[in-house]
Amino acid sequence: MSNITQLEKTLPTAPLKIIALDSCKELGQKVNDYIVSFRQGASKEFPDTAQLANYECDNYLAESACPRFGSGEAKGILKESIRGKDLFIMVDVCNYSLTYTVNGYENHMSPDDHYQDLKRIISAATGKARRISVIMPFLYESRQHKRTKRESLDCALALQELMDMGVSDIITFDAHDPRVQNAIPLKGFDNFTANYQFMKALLRAEPDLQVDKDHLMIISPDEGAMHRAVYLSNVLGVDMGMFYKRRDYSVVVNGKNPIVAHEFLGTDLEGKNAIIVDDMISSGESMLDVCKQIKERGANRVFVFSTFGLFTEGMAKFDEYYEKGYIDRIITTNLTYLPPSVLEKPYFTFADMSKFLALIIDSMNHDTTIGKVLVPTDKIHQLLEKHNAKLNK
Repeated sequence: MSNITQLEKTLPTAPLKIIALDSCKELGQKVNDYIVSFRQGASKEFPDTAQLANYECDNYLAESACPRFGSGEAKGILKESIRGKDLFIMVDVCNYSLTYTVNGYENHMSPDDHYQDLKRIISAATGKARRISVIMPFLYESRQHKRTKRESLDCALALQELMDMGVSDIITFDAHDPRVQNAIPLKGFDNFTANYQFMKALLRAEPDLQVDKDHLMIISPDEGAMHRAVYLSNVLGVDMGMFYKRRDYSVVVNGKNPIVAHEFLGTDLEGKNAIIVDDMISSGESMLDVCKQIKERGANRVFVFSTFGLFTEGMAKFDEYYEKGYIDRIITTNLTYLPPSVLEKPYFTFADMSKFLALIIDSMNHDTTIGKVLVPTDKIHQLLEKHNAKLNK
């Protein structure tokens, strides 16, 4: 959608400003550059008005900081005015590369630290910005989304806290369980997926891939990821299979019940390529086991789609499985921090989400519909048509 078309339909809600916290600086800069290019020359088509005075800028990023005292305490600072602005705050709660000092000791920032910094910046902006939206690609505490026995409800509590502070909208990606939005039924919660970007990255990396039911199959690694696999298999017109995790519920290891075995439900994989779809790779233990079992069932190539590549236990096991031929390619997004060493892996590809994020921000700033952005079915079909046309030449 062109920005001139958007401008013809509706004026921006307020002048746009983006705050990319330190955890999200690189992604924030890419998003800003795309929005600058979207709007370049757009306002020249229309007469000068006060509403368009700050529409076309060279930079939409506002400077902020969260300096810390020697004790580890911190404060949020806005280095420029955001009064009357439509403010979008970007944070990556999984960026463990940032550090701070506590009484001479170096600490790596945890999701809790990033969440506190987010609240500090919101606190500095509340009552001044026209509207505040939070872009949190990996939803804070999204893995603690439901209560079992005597447990905290961290994700729901965090969402309610942000809304109480004056946030209007939460923008996230591939929430572990999107039903957590029921905790804030009167506020905005948009949960986007990266299906189009995944397919685009895969077809670029594997130009000879045949996308049809005779050569490709979508696999869900567990019952929780079923809805992702169902959507992608229907859009691509291919078969789907799934694994379910048989766990030992009498034991708890690292906060969870250990997996005894992965059981497969689906048609024959012999000679087919397989795409495994999930929201995140944490340690990667269960994902690697699924890849191995798929290969042992006669699959040709195995590709992994994961919105968030956390790799909490390093890449050694992934390297080993790649060398053994169990994995052919892993595709994750750049929505969370990825160490440089991961980007150098021969089997790794990332799907760039910066243009998509820029489109979301631009659309929301204009208060235009994001229905087509939420459901990328048409774009995936167009992508497949182009790919098949090249294959058939």
